[in-house]
Amino acid sequence: MSKLVEKRAELAAKQQALHAIFDEAGPDLDLSLVRSLQGDGKARADEVRRLNDELTALGKEVEGLQKIEDAVANTKRIGDDLNRPVSQIVHPAAGGGEGSRGPAKSIGELFVESEAYKGFKRGSGTGPMAELDIEAKTVMSTGTTVGFTPETIRTGRIVEAALAPIQVIDLIPSGVTDQAAVVYMEETLATNAATEIAESVQGTLAAYPESALGFTQRSTTVRKIATFLPVTDEQLEDVSFIQSFINMRLSLFLRQRLDAQLLTGSGVAPNLLGFLNVPTIQTQAKGADPTPDAIFKAMTLVRVTGRAIPSGVVLHPNDWQAIRLLRTADGVYIWGSPSDAAPERIWGLPVAQADVITENTGLVGDFRGYCQLVMRRGIDVQVSNSHASFFIQGVQAIRADLRCAFPVYRPTAFCLVTGI
Repeated sequence: MSKLVEKRAELAAKQQALHAIFDEAGPDLDLSLVRSLQGDGKARADEVRRLNDELTALGKEVEGLQKIEDAVANTKRIGDDLNRPVSQIVHPAAGGGEGSRGPAKSIGELFVESEAYKGFKRGSGTGPMAELDIEAKTVMSTGTTVGFTPETIRTGRIVEAALAPIQVIDLIPSGVTDQAAVVYMEETLATNAATEIAESVQGTLAAYPESALGFTQRSTTVRKIATFLPVTDEQLEDVSFIQSFINMRLSLFLRQRLDAQLLTGSGVAPNLLGFLNVPTIQTQAKGADPTPDAIFKAMTLVRVTGRAIPSGVVLHPNDWQAIRLLRTADGVYIWGSPSDAAPERIWGLPVAQADVITENTGLVGDFRGYCQLVMRRGIDVQVSNSHASFFIQGVQAIRADLRCAFPVYRPTAFCLVTGI
C-alpha cells in the first residue's frame, strides 16, 4: 500500500470520526450530548478544534503526497509524449513537459516583444496578430512595473476597482488541445459478473460468467472569451505602463469571466457548461443538518456514488462565514475563537470562497480527477487603430481573447449542497 493511499484512508477515518461527533451533537451542536467527549463545554469544543486541526494537517499532507505522485507520473509521461500525436490532449505538469520551460513571462512582457507591438512601433498604425503562449490559470507577475505615467505631481499609485478574486480556476487541473472540441469516450456500461466458479471436471464444465462494457463518445466544444481595451498612442509608447496595464487588468478580466463560467456557464453557445448546470451532477439537501454535516454527506455521495475522492469545496463567502461562526449550545466557537486564524478548510479539504456561486449552495467534488480546463490556446493579442474613429483620435485598440473547453468527465464525482 502506497503512503498516499494510506494517508487517504487515515483522512477518511478521521473525517468520519469528527462527523460522528457532530451527528451526536445534533442540529443545535450541543456537545454535552456527545458520549465520546469529556469535560465542560469549553473542553469539548477544544477537543473538536483539535480534531479539525488534525484533519487540516492531514489534508495538506495528502495534497503534498499527491503532488509528488503526480510529478513521478509526469516524469514518466515525458518520454511517452514524444510519440503522442499532437492532436491529443497533453496534461502539463509541474517540473515536466510544458511546465519546464523556466520562469513564465508576464502578458505585458510577451506583448511588447510580440510582432503585434513591434509592428506598431515601426509606425505602421496597425499591428499583426500575435499569439502569446500563456496558461490562463497562471497568476500574472507584475514584475518591475513602475506606475501610470512619468511622475510629476501624482504619486504613481493606482487604486483599482474592486473585482472578484480568481479562485475556482486554482482547483481545476489544466491541459491543452489543438482541436476545436475535446472528444473523449465515457464508459457508460460496466456490468461486473465476476464470481467464484468450481473447477471443471469430466462431465461437468464450469462456465465463466460474462461481464460487459459499453462506451459512449462525448464532446465538449472549445469556446472563446474576449475583450478589448482602448489605449492612446502616448500610453502605448510607454512600455512600462503597457506591461502593468495589460498585466493588472486585461488578463484579469478574461480570467475573471472564465472563473465565473466554470461555475455558472449555461452550456448554450457560446457559453461553457459550468458545474451548477451539469445535468447529472449529484445533489445533497442540507435540510435540518448543520452545514458541516451536509457537506460531509455530499463528500460521502462523491465517494460512494461517484467512486471518487473529494479534493475541494466551493462556498459563497457568506456561507463560509456562517460555518466559521458556528458555536456550541453554550456559546463556544466550534472552529476557534475570534482571535484564532482558522484555516480555510473543512473536513480537511481546501475551501475556495467564490461569490460567483449561488449563495446557499455549495459544491463538493473530485476536481483533480474528473474535470479539466483544456486550453485551445493562451491569450491572443492584436493591436490596431482601425476600430471606429480611433485612427483620427490617436487611439489603439488592444484586443485579447482565449479559447478553451471545460469537460466534466464524471458528473457524479461532484455534488451540490443546497439550502445552506
